[in-house]
Amino acid sequence: MIAQMENKGNIVPLEDLTKPTDFGRDSFNTGRISAPAINEACEVLKGFVKLMNDYRIKDYRAVATSGLREAENKEYILEQIRLRTGLNVEIINVSQERFMIYKALRHTTPDFLKYQEEGVMIANMSSGGLGVSAYSRGVLRFREYFKVGSLRLWENLSDMEKLTLDFPRVMEEFLESQIYSIQAHIKEYPLQNVIGIGSALPAISRLCAQVHAFEAGSTIKKDALHVLFLKMQKMTVDQMVGEFDLTRTEVENLLPTVIIFNKMLTLTQAEEILIAPVALRHGLLADMGEKFWEIQHKKYFIDDVISSVWYLGQKFGIDIPHCQKVQSLALDIFDGIKKVHKLGERERFYLLVVAILHDIGRYINVNQHHIQSYNIIKSIDIIGFSNRELELMANIARYHSGEIPRPSHENYTHLSEMDKIIVSKLAAMMKLAEAMDISHKQRINKLSIEKAGRDLIFRVETSAEVLLEEWNFKNGAGFFEEVVGYRPVFKRNEKIQIKG
Repeated sequence: MIAQMENKGNIVPLEDLTKPTDFGRDSFNTGRISAPAINEACEVLKGFVKLMNDYRIKDYRAVATSGLREAENKEYILEQIRLRTGLNVEIINVSQERFMIYKALRHTTPDFLKYQEEGVMIANMSSGGLGVSAYSRGVLRFREYFKVGSLRLWENLSDMEKLTLDFPRVMEEFLESQIYSIQAHIKEYPLQNVIGIGSALPAISRLCAQVHAFEAGSTIKKDALHVLFLKMQKMTVDQMVGEFDLTRTEVENLLPTVIIFNKMLTLTQAEEILIAPVALRHGLLADMGEKFWEIQHKKYFIDDVISSVWYLGQKFGIDIPHCQKVQSLALDIFDGIKKVHKLGERERFYLLVVAILHDIGRYINVNQHHIQSYNIIKSIDIIGFSNRELELMANIARYHSGEIPRPSHENYTHLSEMDKIIVSKLAAMMKLAEAMDISHKQRINKLSIEKAGRDLIFRVETSAEVLLEEWNFKNGAGFFEEVVGYRPVFKRNEKIQIKG
């Protein structure tokens, strides 16, 4: 997609071109992308590059998703694309992909905030997976991703099609087995709206119009979709090809999408699906526009990320009051010594997230919870964060308690030198924040920090005995001084003075 970005972030599309490749089919089927598919993709990309040159494009972003992300030979392919087309392609993870789709929705759906307040499910069906998010009363309630994309399903279940005449029923049962874990969550909230994203949805709308006599457009009616679902359920794939005048590839994309969205509608109070004409490329452009023009949509996105992180934490049984207090103290430390650590807002965001999730490893092993917290954070999807950022946050959680980074720790030594500094500084802050609520009793009411020579005076306001907190604070003080360069000193029950 080529677009012109106007002032205040308005995006005017000039070209929107798509060309399917066999990347996903190869990757999901064999785990590797074949040489013919690589050659075909490079030829397509050369055409896109020529068009970019014709428009004299100054800024671009080229990304790859599940088809390349899961290929064993992805490094070779990225290098071939770079050498043969000049494009630098980055592989983004699932959470980044979904975050960009979400940005596209905010930019292109006028009533999006209203839908969030009323209750809305957003279901994004791609070739590689299904992303589901639910909002109620304006708050993100949950967000999940399942590897049941339309193309992936056919590659995984293709053998089953040859064994039964009732393949749609088999696919339905398989899909239900994959998404059963969120059905109870969906029913908890009054979701009055469903927003659907997927390349097959416009075609499904047209088929629904044929079988249920309504006008195709930007919505799919619940009753009409159910009629289409029942009709397809009784047909073989070859019968669908003939009945609906579709190619086999189109049926492969349509059938799982019909099954999924029919199920989603039965779980909500919605009477129709609003088809959102957005794709990943729209979100990438929206993100670029925000950066160019410094558009202030950040608060919405930050709030949603935080909501999703609390949801993750609660799944692992975190102590919510403790995590809230540690988060508050950690951010007070970060903000109170900005001139000392000289880190930015993104690093502050890492600290906020880690403060919520630092103890999730207790769900697996109480005694080694810091190591398990590292393993979990590194492995989960947190909306909007890259794999590198997940690794950084996982390392910060690893060192929030007794351990400090050592050369023998592979998780730390493979980081870049700058990332080691970020991890160590934020881990040092986390140690002190954790220490000040080591009892899990939230005894410290207020914290301020002032500089006195090479000392940082941590003045705490409390009406309780904090001997345990002070003792634990001193245990973490040595590492903090080593990393930050100032000695932290714990002071209590004195009048707090905030110095400018």
